[in-house]
Amino acid sequence: MEKEIKIESIQRLPEAAKEFVELMDDRTVYAFRGEMGAGKTTFINALCRELGVNDDATGSPTFAIVNEYRSDTTAELIYHFDFYRIKSLAEAEDLGAEDYFYSGALCFIEWPDKALELLPDDTVNVTISVLPDGTRILKID
Repeated sequence: MEKEIKIESIQRLPEAAKEFVELMDDRTVYAFRGEMGAGKTTFINALCRELGVNDDATGSPTFAIVNEYRSDTTAELIYHFDFYRIKSLAEAEDLGAEDYFYSGALCFIEWPDKALELLPDDTVNVTISVLPDGTRILKID
């Protein structure tokens, strides 16, 4: 599923999220990488809205480590992880991250390298880069 999505502005976010959803297959774990401020949380929130999660339900799981959402349209569970504050693999293991990753529910993970050893082999890697003009490029592979 090697693909690029260009996001020129915040107004294009819903369209980019829709395009991303159309690319999704039966894989459930998505690892988002990018510098601080690249837009990982913002894009994942747009993605969750596109998947039917109520606008008010999404946010950043930085302090909670994981947020659980449920799609209003499909009743599907979606887990949004932010491992930025995780200090070790053991912390991710104690959280039960591996159970989430193999649950069959969608898992969107920010800062996945902190729990790399726990990720399934078929994890979809998404890199968000910021161009000098502020445009974001999502590389999906």
